[in-house]
Amino acid sequence: MKLTQGEKSERSRGLILEAALQLFSKQGYRGTSIREIAEAAGLSTGNVYHHFPDKETLFRTLLDQYWEAIDTPEFPFNKALAAGAFPDDLEALAEAARESVTTYRRHVALIYVDVVEFDGTHIRKFYSGMSGRFETFLSRRFPDGQLKDQLAPGLDPTTALMLASRVFLQYFAVEVLFGVPDQLGQETPKALKEISKILRRGFLRPPESGK
Repeated sequence: MKLTQGEKSERSRGLILEAALQLFSKQGYRGTSIREIAEAAGLSTGNVYHHFPDKETLFRTLLDQYWEAIDTPEFPFNKALAAGAFPDDLEALAEAARESVTTYRRHVALIYVDVVEFDGTHIRKFYSGMSGRFETFLSRRFPDGQLKDQLAPGLDPTTALMLASRVFLQYFAVEVLFGVPDQLGQETPKALKEISKILRRGFLRPPESGK
């Protein structure tokens, strides 16, 4: 079946994005040329420029793909949150973090590329608005603010959720992207149980009764 012009254009755009994602995540932004992207996509450089005016627009579009994915209900971490993994099942939240990083490992790698090569220019706005997105999620998931009753007195639920999220996502960024298994000196399942225990109870020994 013949493709329409619009379908051909969309297919070419998809090939360009896939090629750019593979190359940027492997060899960085400055280490990748438009010519290399075109060759990997099986297209001409003119075709690449037809869809994207410059290399930075292409890089930014790939980051936007990831930001959009993070906001969808299908994102593994969001599924776990919606299912009640926080604060009742931190281990399930950890596994969702693993799946999220593994599924989007190349996009996650672009975050590090942006930090190293652009001083975080493209990701700054997204991260600066992160607390607002977590607050919105919590207000929908716990409309009456009942989450506060499950946390230590005076603890902000947004801070608690963001901390747990950052810990697990960063753990698997190191394991999956940097190839460092057992980074805490113990196998990952045991490490995740220990991290979850610390998040639940803190580092300190409970005070003795009567003191």
